[in-house]
Amino acid sequence: MASNHSATEKSPKRHKLEGPKKHIIAFIFSVLLTFIAFATVISGEINKDFIYIILMGLAVMQVFVQMAFWMHMKDRGHTFAIIGILTGVFIVFTCVIMAEYWAWW
Repeated sequence: MASNHSATEKSPKRHKLEGPKKHIIAFIFSVLLTFIAFATVISGEINKDFIYIILMGLAVMQVFVQMAFWMHMKDRGHTFAIIGILTGVFIVFTCVIMAEYWAWW
């Protein structure tokens, strides 16, 4: 009787194989972001303040690519890690703001 399976029984869920396609796309995107940052700094024709803004934007995009594709934060089961990272970002942001106010007064 153990070998008889009815149609209503659910088979155990297996981890879906992701394949290299998404990793290759993420790698190309990471290299492209790095190249854009390098080209921006090397050009020398752009205002330094604007370069800082561009580099910060590219860095944030790079972090999201790294976390989503290489650290698999887009998958289920990473809630605790995401909460830990967000807590760390909040603490660092708070410390930077506190240091700014301390330095001003």
